[in-house]
Amino acid sequence: MSTTSIRVLLADGQPIVLEGVKSALNPYSSIQIVGEAIDGLEAIDKTVHLDPDVVLMDLKLPRVDGLTVIRSIQARAPRSKVLLFTTSDYKDEFVEAMKLGCSGILLKEGPTNLIEKSLQKVCAGEIWLDSNTTAAVIRQFAAPSDFPAAHGNGKPPRERAQLSQREREIIVLIAQGYKNKEIAEKMFITEQTVKNHLHNVFDKLGVSDRLELALYAIHNSLHVKS
Repeated sequence: MSTTSIRVLLADGQPIVLEGVKSALNPYSSIQIVGEAIDGLEAIDKTVHLDPDVVLMDLKLPRVDGLTVIRSIQARAPRSKVLLFTTSDYKDEFVEAMKLGCSGILLKEGPTNLIEKSLQKVCAGEIWLDSNTTAAVIRQFAAPSDFPAAHGNGKPPRERAQLSQREREIIVLIAQGYKNKEIAEKMFITEQTVKNHLHNVFDKLGVSDRLELALYAIHNSLHVKS
């Protein structure tokens, strides 16, 4: 197993938040804080020069706002993944952040142990959204013109007629923000069975992650079907 640390850049306009995050991550040898930024301009500059694996940043930053920072990082330092660390007050901007290429949203209202867990997931190439955030993103991503997500592989979704009834049921639960374990419990099947179904669904629909799948469900009104 690799012992390489995840290199993280922190960006937040409040010094107390930066100190709090550093304290929360200090026990984890798998996380290395390579730099800090107190505004959007500094966040962009340090991302370009330090090349972190993940930028953990607030959505509301001084000087340059978070959405502009995400755009700049995508253009100038595309290897670095962005994980927003923000409050639910800004959920109206979550959709735009995801479309711009943000890899996840971690709410400041959540437990501190999720910081390390979310960094691990995002660094591994996964999308990090908790159930409440997923639901907030999905509700605002309903317009057909919004369907092509930033994380897509460019392939149009295939005909949904190929989906089995069980696969449709799982899609509904995904669109409602449930995790694999919760889906398994609700459907009285094993978590591995849920994973197998999801693998088949991803392949059939030509989507690459849970967010795209949820967006597909909204786009095709599968989220309101049983």
